[in-house]
Amino acid sequence: MTTETQAIIVGGTSGIGLEVARKLAQQKVNLKIIARNEERLKTVADELAQHDIEVHTVSIDLYDKEQVSNFIANLVHENPRVKYLVNSAGYFKPVSFLEHDERDYDKQLNLNKALFFISQGVAKLMKDSGGGAIVNIGSMWAHQAVKATPSSAYSMQKAGLHSLTQHMAMELAEYNIRVNAVAPAVVVTPIYKAFIAENEIEDALTTGFNDFHPIGRVGRPEDVANAVEFLLNDKSSWVTGEILNVDGGVMSGRN
Repeated sequence: MTTETQAIIVGGTSGIGLEVARKLAQQKVNLKIIARNEERLKTVADELAQHDIEVHTVSIDLYDKEQVSNFIANLVHENPRVKYLVNSAGYFKPVSFLEHDERDYDKQLNLNKALFFISQGVAKLMKDSGGGAIVNIGSMWAHQAVKATPSSAYSMQKAGLHSLTQHMAMELAEYNIRVNAVAPAVVVTPIYKAFIAENEIEDALTTGFNDFHPIGRVGRPEDVANAVEFLLNDKSSWVTGEILNVDGGVMSGRN
């Protein structure tokens, strides 16, 4: 049995993922939101359902192999008509290279394993239903090191996600599946709560990083979500394999 067209958003309860979910909800796209925090999932589902759409939530720990495998198996069994996939889950905590331990490394790189196989499962469904669009949330840190925010394993994870984007784009184009990524610089989202108190993130980032961006300010989730929306919709129908910098000009030059 095939269900209605929908979007799957991995990490859709906060930051960029949530803003993308809001945009798709406004377009009456049915949503499946994946995250770990069940309470937060319920809150977000209640908000998005006000747009008179179906909102399904799945609580998954992306570091739990069995949970990820079960989700993929159930998804294939349900056989939904998936049109969009956004991989927005992430974890960021600056740790110097010499102080990284195996747990820090696994916290980053094991995330890609979950995203890889979730994307594979969704791509198989897209192939069978005529195509779709996938957008990965990468990072400027995958392009360039920033000494003030040492993040070698994080950057390695995001660089891998960029590379995966291009390989998927090449292999899946014949099935009418487009795959792109965005690479944000500093964006005010809860991803920084691993080392900054959540109620201090706004002030910490605007004070420390506004001038880092040639445009003169840090990004907002909606800045990146606007780019993701473009890459998902038919206005970008001739775009695939692109890593789009959404970074306030950082990769062009520095203030």
